[in-house]
Amino acid sequence: MDEISQYHKNYPAQQAKVMKKLREELDKALGQEHSRLWHGAPVWFVEENPVAGYSVNARGVCLLFWNGKAFKDASLHPVGKFFAAELRYTDVSEIQITKLRGLIRQAKTKVWDSAGHIRKARASSK
Repeated sequence: MDEISQYHKNYPAQQAKVMKKLREELDKALGQEHSRLWHGAPVWFVEENPVAGYSVNARGVCLLFWNGKAFKDASLHPVGKFFAAELRYTDVSEIQITKLRGLIRQAKTKVWDSAGHIRKARASSK
């Protein structure tokens, strides 16, 4: 069993179903080989940049897009001070597959160069 499947086993069945469906779609579009647990949650990468991932909190399963604010999608909730935005799910029936696939396509093409941002920040602090 891979590490993401193991991650799913730590949660109740309803949340695990949501995560399994999200993973299916993310793997199809971004490739399973580009995913891993990062900071304790499943994340998909384009090159070395994180583009999408999910985690669980009291509000449900949160699907995060690192550059989600650039998508101009009103259903995405801004997160933090950079460019991230998220969707929240409490049940697999809430996932709108066509919409999700469109957001994942945008995540794949509108990549925020977070790795470059971190390198520049580290270089300027020296």
